[in-house]
Amino acid sequence: MKTRHKRLAMVAAGLCALGIAAALVLSAFQKNLVFFFTPSQVAANEAPQGRSFRIGGLVAPGSVQRQPDGVTVNFVVTDTVQNIPVAYRGVLPDLFREGKGVVAQGNLGADGRFTASEVLAKHDENYMPPEAAEALAKAHAGKPPGAATVVVPAATTEKR
Repeated sequence: MKTRHKRLAMVAAGLCALGIAAALVLSAFQKNLVFFFTPSQVAANEAPQGRSFRIGGLVAPGSVQRQPDGVTVNFVVTDTVQNIPVAYRGVLPDLFREGKGVVAQGNLGADGRFTASEVLAKHDENYMPPEAAEALAKAHAGKPPGAATVVVPAATTEKR
């Protein structure tokens, strides 16, 4: 084999190895990619079935039901237009309250119930993630006249 052919074979083998490595990295990235949806988007079937995603909004007042086992909690996430029931088994964050912002990660069941594997509560009453604030504002803007209103605090970045 000539030196030129050996060099060409090495370059081809290197490109092949680089392609395999890139495919593995992209595959791992795709599996760990998690999208955020509002209850209105979930109700409109925009959320993926059988795949993990995040749902965000407010915990509907009066919806939190704790089971006798002490670790199972059922509640409703709302964007003031649509409501999605959520089931969670685990310890809730200390800031988890009715009427407060929440983001839950998990899967949507065939019955329309969201089974959460993780629940995050907002950390400050003056801050809301821009995506959640925008989703609530859009949902509120689309409400019919005379419907109940919810005041959405503006997102702040200043320190107190």
